[in-house]
Amino acid sequence: MSAVCFYFQVHQPFRIKRFRCSDVGKRQRYFADDKNSLILDKVARKCYLKTNAVLLEMIQRYQGKFKVSFSISGVALEQMRLYSPAILTSFQKLVETGCVEILSETYHHSLAALYLEDEFFSQVEGHAREIKHYFGVRPTVFRNTELIYNDHIGKLVHGMGFKGILAEGADDILGWRSPNFVYRHPEVDLKILTKNYKLSDDIAFRFSNRAWNEFPLKTDKFARWVHALSGNGDTVNLFMDYETFGEHQWEETGIFEFLRHLPEAIFRHSDWEFLTPSEVLAKYPAVAPLNYPRNVSWADLERDISAWNGNEMQRLALSRVYSYADAVSRRNNTAVLKTWRRLLTSDHFYYMSTKFFADGDVHAYFSPFKSPYEAFLSYMTILEDFELYLETKNTRYSQPI
Repeated sequence: MSAVCFYFQVHQPFRIKRFRCSDVGKRQRYFADDKNSLILDKVARKCYLKTNAVLLEMIQRYQGKFKVSFSISGVALEQMRLYSPAILTSFQKLVETGCVEILSETYHHSLAALYLEDEFFSQVEGHAREIKHYFGVRPTVFRNTELIYNDHIGKLVHGMGFKGILAEGADDILGWRSPNFVYRHPEVDLKILTKNYKLSDDIAFRFSNRAWNEFPLKTDKFARWVHALSGNGDTVNLFMDYETFGEHQWEETGIFEFLRHLPEAIFRHSDWEFLTPSEVLAKYPAVAPLNYPRNVSWADLERDISAWNGNEMQRLALSRVYSYADAVSRRNNTAVLKTWRRLLTSDHFYYMSTKFFADGDVHAYFSPFKSPYEAFLSYMTILEDFELYLETKNTRYSQPI
């Protein structure tokens, strides 16, 4: 048999305010609490609550044969708890079915694996504790921020006890190989599930594109594409943002009906099933080692990390914020640590991207700022204020909620 492995990313950052030079030293809040609450409410109505209800309906209809997986960032969980507990409850109901796997990631959806390994370990452990608290499970499969991966990160993840990791099936990495098999790290016992980016992006990005030569995408057509891989793969890994459903692809496009009817179309071939990542890793052996000599992500056409560090603004911001690690540690203040970690969230650097054409349109869609330069100036001004506090002897600090 062959499997469809669905994975969805759920993440909402604590977005920063437009911070001005005149705000420095005045103990202004950094995070746009009202905006974060409003955005979460909008995404919940359009995506989270609606799609969770559809998934629960499908799990019940197919009596446990339909399965999916999620990674939910720690900062997304925080916002659910603060602003909309009903979202968290709906995810808990899904996990209780036994058909939904929760994966591990960095708590603050950060780039720490690339910049500060001790912080990476701390955030992964912190996220594991939150998942155990809210869902009663401890993840065994890892998914790094934005699928950022290389061979060294694989060693770090293996050292933390994970049995598998999700990664982008980039063409230059796979070469002649197919993304539809399980691979393994070349040096350690870590299995790798590679995203089938073509089929994933057909849903996530091309579904409502009328200029696409395959428009409209119906479930029967998509199922035929999947079934055509019979005998040439063990697992079709469909990895995407959860906001694909209802937010990026609006309800009016038919995306929910597509999702509702997809299992029925897949099950028409009796040799196909839906499995979670850990089930795929348990069922299928790794067919070969797979090297990732460069940084790979699922972002943009290059599938590298240039979405976050591709220009001088981003590199300056990253260098400066990670340089505060020792000063933050010396403060030994929970609120200071929490603020700093929220400032490490990868989205802040994504908003500074100056990439253009098709990629740039994507970056502009996600950003709350008018331009990458405004994002950079607000962020760096906040760092100036934060650094001012770190340099003083004032021990009081109450920035986070």
